Amino acid sequence: MTTISLIVPCYNAARTLHLCLESALSQTRPPDEIVVVDDASTDGSAAIAEELGCRVIRLPENRGVSAARNAGVEHTTGDVVFFLDSDVALRPDAVANAVEILQRDPGYGCVHGIYDTEPLIDDGPIERYRILHAVHWRRRQLGEVGSAVFALAAVRREALLTAGRFDEGLRDSEDVEYSSRLALRCRIVLTDAVAGRHDDGSRLLPILTEQWRRALPVIPLMARAAARGTAGDAKLARANRPAGILACGLAMASLPLAALHPALLAAPAAAVTGFVLADPGLLRFVHRQRGTAFTAYFMAVHLAVHVVLVAGLAAGSPRAIPSLRAMVRKRRPIPGR
Repeated sequence: MTTISLIVPCYNAARTLHLCLESALSQTRPPDEIVVVDDASTDGSAAIAEELGCRVIRLPENRGVSAARNAGVEHTTGDVVFFLDSDVALRPDAVANAVEILQRDPGYGCVHGIYDTEPLIDDGPIERYRILHAVHWRRRQLGEVGSAVFALAAVRREALLTAGRFDEGLRDSEDVEYSSRLALRCRIVLTDAVAGRHDDGSRLLPILTEQWRRALPVIPLMARAAARGTAGDAKLARANRPAGILACGLAMASLPLAALHPALLAAPAAAVTGFVLADPGLLRFVHRQRGTAFTAYFMAVHLAVHVVLVAGLAAGSPRAIPSLRAMVRKRRPIPGR
């Protein structure tokens, strides 16, 4: 019989941890063990986990989610490792559905899921923006994919062990880097049969700051993956339409033209229009969920996020040069052959 270890990396998650663990304890297919890896929290998170009967692994200092996941894998024994972020509450059938998919197709090594359209704790319009965007891009990619997001993901232990440890030097985009290794060893599927409600950020400035941090390593990580022989399926490419990223970049590049003559504002205005229309499915989805007024608000926030995204990609691109040089050297023909 397949055994399941559910691992919850946790750092100062007292606000949501009780809801998260209650959902894990209420699964129709209960995990064989639930382990909370407390990443040196200062808010009593570990005590909450212990009160609910979960085993707690305490890290002596804050080392990030990659270190917490690695520690969880080391301290568990299940055939399947189910990673669950501390700000996600699973639907009751999530674990059972994940295991059933893995058992149905031995070629799958990883199954990851999507968020519900309603947040775990509703903190206002910014959070609703974040949740709806996350739900839409995941639904658009349902099926076999080239990468995983480990907020709610089940992975065969043998696949984890062959792919190696999460990179503890990364505190952002660690799932992009890890997926590029995991995809070489197994097939990955994204499914709406594994779902949960997520508590996301609710203030614009921290979200923009987070977007900047996450954008910086994306191009270098993609270049590193390409140098290893697999371009993977970077989260960036799945989460945001390339046409929208390009349109936002054109708007930013053409905006200075307005200093030459007001009529030249038409160029960035056209680019912004292109940005809005780059993903008509997203517009329809948000409109169905929240109506016209919220859709306009959504696109304004979406544009602000993309401005930071494009700036971060540009700032981080020079870091890709060593990997690109290595790839060129690898492909350069050897003299005399």
